Amino acid sequence: MALVDLIKKFDSSRRSASRADAKADEKYVVCTICDIHCQLRATAGEDGRLERIRQHDNPAFAKHICYKGTAAPHVHNHEDRLTVPLKRVGERGEDKWEEISYEQAMDEIAERLAAVVDTHGPESFAVSTSGWNTQTTHGMDRRFMNLLGSPNWTSGVSLCAGNTAAVNKMTYGWFPLGDFMNTKCIVLFGHNPRKHSWSPIFHMIEDAKANGATVIVMDPRVSEQAEGADLHLSLRSGTDAAMCLGWLNVIIAEGLYDEEFVAEWTVGFEELKERVAEYPLERVAEITGVEPELIAEAARMYATAESAIIPWTPITDMQISSTSAIRLQCILRAITGNLDVVGGETLHGYHPEYIPESDLAMHERLSQEQRDKQLGSQDHPAYTYRAQDMLGDASERVWGHRYADIVMGCYMANPSSLFRAMATEAPYPVKAFFTLGNNTLLSYPNQHQIHAGMMNQDLIVAHEIFMTPTAMLADYVLPGDVFSERNYVADTWGWTGRLELSQKVVEPPEQASSTFEFWTDLGRRMGFGEHFAWESLEDILDYRLGPMGKTFAEFEADEYFRFHDPKFRKYREVGFATPSGKVELFSSVLDELGFDGLPYYREGPAISDEYPYYVFTGVREDPFFQTGQRQVEVLRRRAPSPKIFMHPIDATRDGLVDGDWVDVQTATGSVAAKVLVQDSMKEGHIRVPHGWWYPEMRDGDGALAGAFISSDAVLCPDSPEFLDYEQGIPHFKGFPGRVVKRDAPPEGLSQQTLDG
Repeated sequence: MALVDLIKKFDSSRRSASRADAKADEKYVVCTICDIHCQLRATAGEDGRLERIRQHDNPAFAKHICYKGTAAPHVHNHEDRLTVPLKRVGERGEDKWEEISYEQAMDEIAERLAAVVDTHGPESFAVSTSGWNTQTTHGMDRRFMNLLGSPNWTSGVSLCAGNTAAVNKMTYGWFPLGDFMNTKCIVLFGHNPRKHSWSPIFHMIEDAKANGATVIVMDPRVSEQAEGADLHLSLRSGTDAAMCLGWLNVIIAEGLYDEEFVAEWTVGFEELKERVAEYPLERVAEITGVEPELIAEAARMYATAESAIIPWTPITDMQISSTSAIRLQCILRAITGNLDVVGGETLHGYHPEYIPESDLAMHERLSQEQRDKQLGSQDHPAYTYRAQDMLGDASERVWGHRYADIVMGCYMANPSSLFRAMATEAPYPVKAFFTLGNNTLLSYPNQHQIHAGMMNQDLIVAHEIFMTPTAMLADYVLPGDVFSERNYVADTWGWTGRLELSQKVVEPPEQASSTFEFWTDLGRRMGFGEHFAWESLEDILDYRLGPMGKTFAEFEADEYFRFHDPKFRKYREVGFATPSGKVELFSSVLDELGFDGLPYYREGPAISDEYPYYVFTGVREDPFFQTGQRQVEVLRRRAPSPKIFMHPIDATRDGLVDGDWVDVQTATGSVAAKVLVQDSMKEGHIRVPHGWWYPEMRDGDGALAGAFISSDAVLCPDSPEFLDYEQGIPHFKGFPGRVVKRDAPPEGLSQQTLDG
């Protein structure tokens, strides 16, 4: 059954009396506390503040809620929330401010940005943002930068989902979404959706299992998903590409692929076959640490399933062979007949009744001269203009849009190259940096380099809802709005065929701005007023809904969700959005750029006597998303302190027990955390949580609220030997490190953190 059928079964019309009555008290909102975008219901209190968040009234969505979502009133109404623009008065990072008006802040920002651009050129301006915070940008950030002439926009999606979208595009022209509702086999590469983390994915997996789907999990530890899986392959971290090559060896050797599809709709199969032959099961077993028989069993289970999906995973995104591993997952989908079919991987394309941000960004206005300056594009071009422009003709032919900026991830600067240029001024100076909803300092590898780069800026602007360590380094901090304070129609960043209504429930603080308002006001001040003609969020929503023939007011009055039923096997009519029009098992784009056109496995830096553990960073804790929410008491008390996971054998050898404070050390840096001994861990591996800082330590001493005490970004190197060749992705999943017991916990931590 399709999702749209479940929706219609419950509610074919929102104009019934009962639903009209419900609308008087509560509204539909799309939660952006994390990036999964659950549609929920919200109620305002008599005091005009957000009072309550609860689950959807449609059973198809009702389970999709977590305690981060229900905590939204505690976030949106928090006493420490920023409500007034601030201008730095002390030294950078000293955390001393004066309150100014929004108009003064924007006037001064525009004047100072113009001075930087006049001195150093438009490429000296860079922006870092995040997917969840761009809900109200409507492409205006990229529009502003493209009109100005700066190619140096980056985002957290460069490490997570956006980069996956760009690599998928090179293989078959779009980023697919698995048909969980109809699939018979689910393969999870390290991904571990839980009730309170990626909640919709967790429930879709549970529903699929109830409908008879088998689950294969590849994860070094025995995760929650691994515990309930039909097969668990405890591979060594960072070896996803080798595992995929092993699967392909079995599938091709045993003829378990779709011969007709491969013959008619792929290019490079014979070359792929030769490459795969270099990875017999014995070699793959040696690399991954998984028995050959189990590798073969898993490959057969996947290839012979009636239908199968390999959902997106943040784990494969962040490895030294990331580009190859992502492409190998694409290849597995394609040659087994699971691409663009019911129960397999759906290529949605854009929703035909909603103008995508890709069309609003005005990429066509950025000159080739400026595109060529995009940082990282020469060394690591995969998700930069240099590579993605090579897909423009094909995207326009198949999808009707030349710039298919799926999940915002297809025309980005490489973050490591960007921060290196900010710090060193090579290959050219970057002297103005804006960060929006993105705690930049803690969100990318090599935190010390990011800090050096930010300290070398002439202008930093932060648009935030809380004073983060990154915001403390800014010259201006502007308060942002939140999802309960704005109208929106969410389209999963142009990825899938669904539109979700999000309604304003309460008014934002008087001096707060949406990202749409910020970029519009800045654009007008910088001389681009004719290109920023919309006066409000509702105006641009009316424009984007134009193909539907509805205004936003009409849309919210009529419906809360619109799903565009996908057509399957569309390639039979239009081909794939690649240069060849087929699935490129051998990538013409990568080959033309001077890289290996075939996927491969590359071994990461080895462990040693000095650094005997594989450090696996980026662990997400259920109460938090990325670096956020640590000042929200109802969430923080669920995880008051950072904890690393160790196997009992490793802990015993190092003389450690639960609750000990330790330093995790690498050649790049050292962070402090508490030990949590877990039988589920793989021996020789350490898992380190992501994004830790201490809002309670904000005291104006320049220590940036403990930003360097426990942040995993301190540990992560981004020197060439740790980077994926094609994307420049750091090897977060298995770099060398060690654990050293501390004599005492770090100074300045709260008692709750020490005890937790």
